[in-house]
Amino acid sequence: MIVMKFGGTSVGSAGSIRNVIGIVKASLGRNPLVVVSAVSGVTDVLLAAAQRALDRKSFVRAIVKEVEEKHMPIIEELGLDAGMVSEELAELEHVLFGISLIRELTARTTDSVVSFGEMMSSKIVAAYARKSGINARAFNAYDLGMVTDNNFGNAEILQTTYGAIAAAVKGIPAGVIPIVTGFIGKTSEGEVTTLGRGGSDYTAAIYGAALNSEEIQIWTDVDGVMTADPKIIPDARTVDVVSFEEASELAYFGAKVLHPKTIVPAMNREIPVRVLNTFNPSGKGTLILKTVGKIERSDVTAITCKKDIYVININSARMLLAFGFLHHVFKLFDEFRVPVDLIATSEVNVSVTVERKFGISELVERLKEFADVAVLSDRASISIVGNGIRSTPGIGGRIFSALGKMGINVEMTSQSYADVNESIVIREERLDEAVRALHDEFFSASATAAAAVAATAATVVPIVAAVKVKSGKLKV
Repeated sequence: MIVMKFGGTSVGSAGSIRNVIGIVKASLGRNPLVVVSAVSGVTDVLLAAAQRALDRKSFVRAIVKEVEEKHMPIIEELGLDAGMVSEELAELEHVLFGISLIRELTARTTDSVVSFGEMMSSKIVAAYARKSGINARAFNAYDLGMVTDNNFGNAEILQTTYGAIAAAVKGIPAGVIPIVTGFIGKTSEGEVTTLGRGGSDYTAAIYGAALNSEEIQIWTDVDGVMTADPKIIPDARTVDVVSFEEASELAYFGAKVLHPKTIVPAMNREIPVRVLNTFNPSGKGTLILKTVGKIERSDVTAITCKKDIYVININSARMLLAFGFLHHVFKLFDEFRVPVDLIATSEVNVSVTVERKFGISELVERLKEFADVAVLSDRASISIVGNGIRSTPGIGGRIFSALGKMGINVEMTSQSYADVNESIVIREERLDEAVRALHDEFFSASATAAAAVAATAATVVPIVAAVKVKSGKLKV
């Protein structure tokens, strides 16, 4: 069995859905389970719909009509039943009317509203699959075992979910291809939850792990994991193979091709993940494996970046020769549910980066009770990812040299002992030119040639030395 996930752009038009069904047809021999996102743009429309209902800026029926108009052209062009999502639209209207009536919009209600996007897209894809001769059926993920906690907006699955999914899928009649909603689940009490933006990737990985699938495929609108963001580097190249560890770092530190959580269930079960392009199905894409043997490529696998971050500098003399200080600091980050990306410390200072989407005002006020705190905005992080980054001599020097030539100041650095990532923080206004400078440094023709020479030297010299020892005649 394989699990195939198709993102919003992959199901964003009638033509795209035709592509999807063609890809699924070609894989029927591998017994696919298909996970789909909402139609491109619909989740944003639904979030806006919930807010408009709260503010009573429009009649609820008019709001629902806009959601309907995102789907009807696709349904009509595919020749499907015009009333096929009428039940979902009626339920959505009921939920929005409730928001408008009681003038309250909670995280729980928001999850209920946005869940309709995947419900409708899965029905459309399944219906067109049947019209195309595939015995397909739409399923809501929570009807196939997806049980989560009640952290609405960013829910996490319960450990019992894996067994529940395996049992539920086993009960699907033979020959039926499941078309499953990504992104959504339910609590044990039956409340609809979402796994966070991009959670359809995570859904696919969870199903892949639960079913011990031979491969998890993430079908998107790019050819795979790229050496950099193609919006910044138009000639960025596709990376053929990356390790789970590299992919996790790339996903977490800004690569949009994967949801940060995606790799975890696959890594735990050692299931390969392949990233492919719906609009270029003949492409090789990128294969993500637990371990990657020595292959000919740059020391750096890819460069990724994040905009809109804060740097929080925490200074206190209490840190000097003290224990428990960092525990106190990070206990507050946990209390306010603010995840930390990068960390750098000295004797009396700890600096961290967090994404600006997380509110930090209350957190900062609490930190100021026992430390001097400064918050820097308009910052961006760049992560240089590759197996052996830390242990490869000269990588750090090349990073600073490339940026120094451009007059770009590095304000913070962070490197873990994991030997796969070196991250820096700079001013956001210099981000694009910094990424270009680093990409030129590590992926230009001259950089590739230098890496090849270094690799050749590393392999040839030991071989010659071995011959010298054996014969006693050769001189090096």
